[in-house]
Amino acid sequence: MNAATPNNASLMARRAEAIPRAIGNAHAVFAAKALNSEIWDVEGRRYIDFCAGIAVVNTGHCHPKLVSAVANQLPLFTHTCFQVVAYESYVALAERLCELAPGNFKKKAFFMSTGAEAVENAIKLARAYTGRSALVAFNGAFHGRTMYSLALTGKVDPYKTGFGPMASEVYHAPYPSEVHGVSVDDAIGGVEKLFKNDIDPRRVAAIFVEPVQGEGGYLPAPTEFLRRLRELCDQHGILLVADEIQTGVARTGKMFAVEHSGVVPDLITMAKGLGGGMPISAVVGRADIMDHCNPGALGSTYAGHPLACVAALAVLDVIEEERLCARSLVIGERLRSAFRKMAAKHACIGDVRGLGAMTAVEFFHGGDHARPAPEIANALKAEAAKRGLLLLTCGSNGNVLRVMVPLTISDALLDEGLGIIDSVLADLAKNGKA
Repeated sequence: MNAATPNNASLMARRAEAIPRAIGNAHAVFAAKALNSEIWDVEGRRYIDFCAGIAVVNTGHCHPKLVSAVANQLPLFTHTCFQVVAYESYVALAERLCELAPGNFKKKAFFMSTGAEAVENAIKLARAYTGRSALVAFNGAFHGRTMYSLALTGKVDPYKTGFGPMASEVYHAPYPSEVHGVSVDDAIGGVEKLFKNDIDPRRVAAIFVEPVQGEGGYLPAPTEFLRRLRELCDQHGILLVADEIQTGVARTGKMFAVEHSGVVPDLITMAKGLGGGMPISAVVGRADIMDHCNPGALGSTYAGHPLACVAALAVLDVIEEERLCARSLVIGERLRSAFRKMAAKHACIGDVRGLGAMTAVEFFHGGDHARPAPEIANALKAEAAKRGLLLLTCGSNGNVLRVMVPLTISDALLDEGLGIIDSVLADLAKNGKA
């Protein structure tokens, strides 16, 4: 092991030797510390964070309230396994989520460690409760990398490549997107065609939907689409599952993105922002569905870890005390206003969209929606990092910039980051690359 002070390049070289290349890296940067909306690397360079650990640190890096909660719990106990010896923080967190989740019915909640696990357990619950086996999801969806969550995921490369055959009885329909020419009628019609041509709706246990597609390109689901999905589910006795893993915990201006539509799902999956950086996920929903399985049917050794539970309770406190749902709406308006001004100068910006702070910019060659431009999105990401701003891309064509700032970011840092994006786009245009 090199005794010299590590730098990004030397650490990346060690990484390449020890870690599979299938574990990707958006930036060749190693963190040394982070605070609120900034990260400093091992070389002392500072970055503005527009990624938030993929929408995880909604309350910012190392929020004092979260750090204090974890520090206070740490010397008491770090693990008992909730199924062996229970602890109050798990119960208190379940109570909070049941109170916050939409729906005028009795709810229950339980915890796992990752978003994919939450999805897998929602599948188990839906199948057990309905006695049915089939599942419906949407093109462009991302629900996880475990085998059933991967089957629900609506994108092949890189997630499914080489991992087949996929789990059976999973069907995909179009997801509505005006910019991509898919109307609400097209999307609902796609589900109805599945029921006519591929799967009897009486065999469908659940429809899984992201109220805003994440990996698919930060595409908000139109309210009409979600309402019609709810009607289809009610008509055929199918459960509606809202995947709020990326959209939840104030990211869209409400605790749950589905609340914007007024539609109430039967089950909700959560993760990411819930733990503020500690690994925890949740399934919350109708108590009759939750109680259908026998004791021991659900659970996991580390699930609902005591450090993660106290962190999640602190996150919920911060969201309430600092009014982060309202702040999310302000951030979103500020972002989209700035990007629309950039779009007036740069024809390559073909769409600006979002819900709350979830904001996306989609790039096309010459603004032609038939010619997606992942090269521009990737060039922007790479050059912005050189100038001290961390960004991520997404979308079925890889041509979408997604902005996931901590909801605690200051206006000054937000504007500084937007200024970097504007200057990079100007330089790319000057050099004929945008």
